[in-house]
Amino acid sequence: MTGYETLPGAPRRSLPALLVLEDGSAFRGRSIGAAGTVYGEAVFNTGMAGYQEVLTDPSYRRQIVAMTAPHVGNYGLNDDDMESDRIQVAGFVVREAARRPSNWRSQRDLRDALADAGVVGIEGIDTRRLTRLLRDKGAMRAGLSTDVLDADVLLAGVLDSPGMEGAELASEVTTPEPYVLDAVGERRFRVVALDFGMKRSISRHLREQGAEVHVLPAFATPEQVREREPDGLFLSNGPGDPATVSQGIATTAALLGEVPTFGICLGSQLLGQALGADTYKLDFGHHGVNQPVLRRRDGAVEITSHNHGFAVRASTLGEQVDGHTFATRDHGRVEVSHVNLNDDVVEGLTALDVPAFSVQYHPEAAPGPTDARYLFQRFARLIEEVRGATA
Repeated sequence: MTGYETLPGAPRRSLPALLVLEDGSAFRGRSIGAAGTVYGEAVFNTGMAGYQEVLTDPSYRRQIVAMTAPHVGNYGLNDDDMESDRIQVAGFVVREAARRPSNWRSQRDLRDALADAGVVGIEGIDTRRLTRLLRDKGAMRAGLSTDVLDADVLLAGVLDSPGMEGAELASEVTTPEPYVLDAVGERRFRVVALDFGMKRSISRHLREQGAEVHVLPAFATPEQVREREPDGLFLSNGPGDPATVSQGIATTAALLGEVPTFGICLGSQLLGQALGADTYKLDFGHHGVNQPVLRRRDGAVEITSHNHGFAVRASTLGEQVDGHTFATRDHGRVEVSHVNLNDDVVEGLTALDVPAFSVQYHPEAAPGPTDARYLFQRFARLIEEVRGATA
């Protein structure tokens, strides 16, 4: 008896590995990545594909991600689909990792990519049981190890590890220096993007709208943004607790009403904070490519891609005016424009008296459906309208 589950055809060279949740639940399997021990927040992702984009999304910093799809890695990884310059997850959990990739675009397999990146991974566990535990009890701290195979010892490390509430992680994934990305085709306007962990697909969609994108670090000041003379301000996705991104909130608040603003994911939470709202930790978060979101303006339902563990609390925006509109203290009226149909979580904000809006989900998808890509065009139109009104 090996003490851990074995699947037919599994590579014999694999080390035993152990995953332990903070409630004491233990899962034994085999290593598919680097040797070592890591701690992070365990979450699950419901995407059937797109594991490379998940692995390289900076929003997954310090998270141990379990894929609910039973077979992962079958089309390998390639340089073109990277959402950042490295694998970002703390650990990776799958039911079964492909033994060899089969796709003409593949440049490396999943096991080698994890090992080369120093990321611990595990296969051969019951990911359905794990998903049910996380859905019932919420996202939990977890430990994943090939070195510590005593569940009680690993649990002690888990209980000593930090949680996501109060975690300031944007500084770990932001660009250290500003840089500029040229517009695709004719340049129509200049956008400053505050990088809290921005995915490459987002900047590509901005550039395809004719934006010359000036990417600034997460700690950029309002003066540093103004120096670039932007036509628009973009607030990116990113990891961690939005309430800790104090400079991002302050910069956004200072520029509201001055520069048309668009936020995605963490950027939506920062816009909410800048408008005066509170944010809070979701039980298990939204991670996947099939979340139904109601667009209240016309009743349309979008199937959307998500990766967030925090959200804006609508009732803290200000005094309720009518329906889903609130009067903020400093920036006029704000409408909750989108809500999640699974749990009524705020999924979008639109300021009615200053040019700013945001969505909690990912309109660029990568991976996921393309229902919401029109939002990049909406941002471009907002910039043109404001520029035309002030010309």
